[in-house]
Amino acid sequence: MRTLWRGISNTIFWSYERGTWPYDVLVGAIVLFVFLSPRTWFDDQPQLGPPGHQAQVQLLSEDPSAPTRTYRVDAHLLSIPKRTPELEKETHDVLRKNVDELRGQSFKIERIDPVRGEDGTILYYDIVVKK
Repeated sequence: MRTLWRGISNTIFWSYERGTWPYDVLVGAIVLFVFLSPRTWFDDQPQLGPPGHQAQVQLLSEDPSAPTRTYRVDAHLLSIPKRTPELEKETHDVLRKNVDELRGQSFKIERIDPVRGEDGTILYYDIVVKK
């Protein structure tokens, strides 16, 4: 009984020296656990792209005479702070993902206007979209 208790204690407190067979068995058990455990046990996949939130994209105005709409997009949804072609592409993707009326339809971004806070940082982008 004492030998059993000592084996359990050594296993729990990892008291085996490197290169011994119990050490190798424990390392093998850990490796088997890592490779054979179901993926559903762990929901730790990285999040790709910015999170989609409907509240962070708001419709500001709509002009029926020229089929344009102005949306306000939270700057946190966009990762590129400067006006570049990548900003327009990323803005297009964010609008397509977060606005139900634009999902599955073609539209063109006419203008991207940054809205700055008192400290000069960009808080929002006002985006004029033509359908």
